[in-house]
Amino acid sequence: MTESPTPSHRRKNPLSRRGVIGAAGAVAAGAALTPAVFAATDSGSDTGTAADSGATPSGTKAETFPATRSDAATGTGPATAPFAASFVAARWSGAATGAGIRFSDGTASAGSWQTLSGGCATVDDGGTALIAAGDATAYELKTPDGASDVRSLAIDTTDGPHRTFRVPSEPSRVRGVPYLPRPAWGADESKRYKDGKVNSPEVYYPLQTITVHHTDTPNDDADPAATVRGIYEYHAVTLDWGDIGYHFLIDEAGTVYEGRYSGDDLVPAFDPDGKLVTAFHTAGYNSGNLGIAFLGTLTDRPPTDAAEKALIRLIKVITRFKGLDPQAKITYVNPVNGVTKDVTTVGGHRDWLQTECPGRTMYDLLDEVRAATAR
Repeated sequence: MTESPTPSHRRKNPLSRRGVIGAAGAVAAGAALTPAVFAATDSGSDTGTAADSGATPSGTKAETFPATRSDAATGTGPATAPFAASFVAARWSGAATGAGIRFSDGTASAGSWQTLSGGCATVDDGGTALIAAGDATAYELKTPDGASDVRSLAIDTTDGPHRTFRVPSEPSRVRGVPYLPRPAWGADESKRYKDGKVNSPEVYYPLQTITVHHTDTPNDDADPAATVRGIYEYHAVTLDWGDIGYHFLIDEAGTVYEGRYSGDDLVPAFDPDGKLVTAFHTAGYNSGNLGIAFLGTLTDRPPTDAAEKALIRLIKVITRFKGLDPQAKITYVNPVNGVTKDVTTVGGHRDWLQTECPGRTMYDLLDEVRAATAR
C-alpha cells in the first residue's frame, strides 16, 4: 500500500489509453532523456537513435475480453459462488499465518486443506492471500485463532460477459521493449474508481529503486492475461488499493504487461516529467520504488529464459533512462515520510520486508540480473 501521500487531483480519461509509441524524428546524440525519448520505438536495440518528443499513438482496433466477475462472502463458513471461480481472494484481521482453504469441487485439490501463503501481498493488520480456485463453485476458509473481519471474494476472469476494448493495432514498445498496455490485457478502468472517484489518485516521485517480485500464482499458466486480471481485482477491490500493485508484470513467455495506471502521456509507469507513479508492491517503501513481478511461483524453479531476458531488458532500459547503476548500494529515502533503507538499486521484495517474495530461486539470480543490466 502507499505511504499516504498527498493526493493528486489530476484527472484523466481512463478510456483514452496508450497505443503504439511512434517517433517523429531524431535527436542529437547526448540530448537529455525525456519521457517521450524513454517511450520511443526504435529498431530494437537499447542504444539506438532515440526519437524526439513528438511521440503519437497509432490506430486502435476493437478486441473483446471477458468481464471479471466477483462474489463476496464473509466469515469462515462454507461459501458458494454463482460461477466457476478462477481465484478466491481472502483477507482477515489478526495473525498473518495459520489460515487455510479447501474447495468442494473443481480441480484445485478438491476436499484437501491448503495452507494460505501471504505470497507477495502484505497488509498492516492481518493476513491475505490469492488462491487459484480451479473452477470451483464452493469453498471453505479457516483462519488463525482470534482472527476477525474475515472476507473472501470468488473471482472469475475467464467466462464473464464480453467487454470491448480499444487496443493498439500494432505492438506497443518502450525503447524497443514490447509490452501490453492496460487495454491489451483487458483492464477494466472502472475498478480504479470507488463511490464515483478515483480510489488511489496518482502521485509521482523521482525513481530511486527497482524491486523484483513473483506473484505466487501457479506456474505453467495457460492464460496469463486472465491471471493479471485476477491480480488486478484482488489488489484494486479486495485489498482496496484502487489498482494493481505492480508497475509491470512478466509472464513465462517473456510478455511484459503494463501495471499501475500512470496517465495518458504515452509512457507506462512515469508522468510527463519523468517521475514514477506510486504503486502498491512494497508496503511502506512504495514511493520512488518501481515494482516488476514475474507471474508464477519462483521458490523451487527459476524464471524461464524468456522471462528473465525480458526482465533484464526492461531494467536496463529503465536504469539507463534514469541514469541509475543497477549494482549500486544506495540509501533509499521515502519522499513521503523520510524513512530510510539501505538497499541495492535493483533488489527483491525480501530486501525490504519479511517475505519469501520473489521466491528463493529468483532471489538467488538477482546478482546475475544486476550484472547483466549493468553491461
